Amino acid sequence: MSGQPTSDTMDNLTIVVLAGGPSHEREVSLESGKMVADALKRLGHQVHIRDISPDDLSALDEPADCFFIALHGPFGEDGQVQQLLEQRGLVYTGTGVDASALAMDKLKTKQRWLEHDLPTPDYEVVSHDQPHHTIAAPAVVKPIGSGSSVDVTVAMSDEVLRDAISDVTARYDATLVEQFVDGLELTVGILDERALPPIQIRTKRAFYDYQAKYIDDDTEYLFDIPLADNVLREIQQLSIKAASIIGCRDFCRVDWMVDGQGSTPFAIEINTIPGLTSHSLLPKAAAEVGIGFDALCQRIIELAMQRVARPAEKVPVR
Repeated sequence: MSGQPTSDTMDNLTIVVLAGGPSHEREVSLESGKMVADALKRLGHQVHIRDISPDDLSALDEPADCFFIALHGPFGEDGQVQQLLEQRGLVYTGTGVDASALAMDKLKTKQRWLEHDLPTPDYEVVSHDQPHHTIAAPAVVKPIGSGSSVDVTVAMSDEVLRDAISDVTARYDATLVEQFVDGLELTVGILDERALPPIQIRTKRAFYDYQAKYIDDDTEYLFDIPLADNVLREIQQLSIKAASIIGCRDFCRVDWMVDGQGSTPFAIEINTIPGLTSHSLLPKAAAEVGIGFDALCQRIIELAMQRVARPAEKVPVR
């Protein structure tokens, strides 16, 4: 395809949806992939959904106009699949190689944000050999390179904090200990460099963990948020900045905590391939502004196809 794609040229594409993968988030990825594939089929595209892993890259041999990456976690979201696609000269959705790798590393992401004065909670790194920490409970213990709140603990006591650090460092070694922010939990989806409406997340669990994200039916997602309008606008603007600093493109989601006074937001992490399931937040936010699930998937494909005519990677904010 040459020149700037038009709507007519994107009505009947051959698309391979990459789903599954080897990470802890495999089941979520399979669900995301199925929903994306079903949506693209309804739109008239020729769609094939394929599993992929480091040991089986046959999915990349499929002839396709575009590869829709619906993978979550390591291998699919950290730049590895993106690198393989780049090496083959294939068109794919979402963020590129370097920015994917950066966003997957929670420590490097926080460091980059702080370089640009983006607020994020205080933190320190501990390891199996160096478990000493100065941040006291309440604190959040999390792996540096995992997603979907896998192996994350909100430690409300020093005893739980010590146990969590011991457990996570034994599994992952280098571990992030982050000061807990007691307040509202929000998330902001980004689509084509525009912030979608913020969503407040309210769960009956200690925090928005894997169970609350993908299994519970009583987790609440609220657009009527008890914060001042100027604070909500600031969070949207900061979300765009957070994504730009990392170098994200097409779509992503930025997660926030807002302090108990409702005035100070703290960026927690960024997701370059947010979930696309019935429980997922990006589709909910898009629907709030009239972008249905099928239209969301189509827009993501269009943004990827536009890079055929405009191949230059977006340069992060310096």
